[in-house]
Amino acid sequence: MMSPEPSRPGDIVPLREAVRVWARIAAMSFGGPAGQIALMHRVLVEEKRWIGDTRFLHALNFCMLLPGPEAQQLAVYVGWLLNRTLGGIIAGVLFVLPGAVSILALSMIYAVYGQLAPVESLFFGLKAAVLAIVLQAVVRIGGRALRNRVMIAVAAASLVAIYVFDVPFPLIVAAAGLIGFVGGRMALPAFRTEGGPGRIGNEVADADTVLGLDIPAHARPDRAWSVRIAVIFLLLWLSPTAVLLAVAGPGNVFADIATFFSMLAVVTFGGAYAVLAWVAQAAVDTYGWLAPGEMLDGLGLAETTPGPLIMVVQFVGFLAAFREATGLPPLVAGTLGALLTTWVTFAPCFLWIFLGAPYVERLRGNRALSAALATITAAVVGVILNLSIWFSLHVLFAEVATVRGPGIAVDVPILSTLDPAAAALTAAAVVAVFGLRLAMGWVLVAAAFAGLLLWASGLTGA
Repeated sequence: MMSPEPSRPGDIVPLREAVRVWARIAAMSFGGPAGQIALMHRVLVEEKRWIGDTRFLHALNFCMLLPGPEAQQLAVYVGWLLNRTLGGIIAGVLFVLPGAVSILALSMIYAVYGQLAPVESLFFGLKAAVLAIVLQAVVRIGGRALRNRVMIAVAAASLVAIYVFDVPFPLIVAAAGLIGFVGGRMALPAFRTEGGPGRIGNEVADADTVLGLDIPAHARPDRAWSVRIAVIFLLLWLSPTAVLLAVAGPGNVFADIATFFSMLAVVTFGGAYAVLAWVAQAAVDTYGWLAPGEMLDGLGLAETTPGPLIMVVQFVGFLAAFREATGLPPLVAGTLGALLTTWVTFAPCFLWIFLGAPYVERLRGNRALSAALATITAAVVGVILNLSIWFSLHVLFAEVATVRGPGIAVDVPILSTLDPAAAALTAAAVVAVFGLRLAMGWVLVAAAFAGLLLWASGLTGA
């Protein structure tokens, strides 16, 4: 059903309605990037029909190439397409806001009270539900991106490369992009990005949506506008870091937070898991901000709250400033550290989209580029499946071993450490999601309540 006429000239949909939809997506954006992307697809493509499948995947493919959280950047991209720069800012900020508020509140509880059993039990149940939601997202996104046997083979090769051989994510992206580009230039049927055999049924065609097939006037590249937007967002992003370095100098916890996470913002290809080891090593060994094992606690908070998984860095920034002798009250210092971390992590995301998206939109009809981006998405399905496996192992088993060989390293569960309560909750969540098709919010609430009941009954040590 088409939306009413936009309320502002140049808007594709009314801004007020867009704000409501983005707020709804933000409040339900659990399950990491796979679940968040699937949620946006369901709402924006299938339900609202603001954009079509081909355009959605084209935007997603571009966001996969960028450093930073691809789901949040996808929200900025679509928000910009529908409601210009203001729409992109609103979509991006709303996407981050619930998670930022949740992580900040939970970080305060964690820092002041430690690991409270009732809170842990809620997270215990939520993890089971999140696992089921992530699996559903892999099926949904894979069904859209893996259009034929070649794309399935690309996803499988990607999974083996990263899970078995620990191939860096950027190399996987580069290889997939090269394969797709060559296949597109050669006009091979497997690399067609529109129509053609192998497309999943019930596809929403771009022509049947509010946005349609045309490129909006504001989405056409303008060099002067690009320069202005680049200067504005570079200043917004890097000014706090420059000021802190000039005033406090290196070694000050706030200056270190700003510097480290500003650098992190330009190398976080592959999402939160891809950089988790680096963040953990720096936070524990280099800066001494966290104790060993606390990073996983932070990841648990990020996995069970709405918003991007990379929001785990806010937990790190909070504890770093909370524990440092800054002269400020610890909770005030921690809050400032958390907000600073969030700012320098997410501000560049708007820069990448506003600077690059107009040119990507113009190249939407380029067959070779579209094929390259589509093949990258197929590879990313394999990467997301790898993350799902990693998550499953750590949710269902207390201990995981790494089997090593020449050039390989494979994580395998220690079967005797299977957690029966986690397995039962996960099985119930899978039935609720795949069998009963219950709404995501109800599944999360029910799983959290079940985790609390299991703790109260003494059936789990969470």
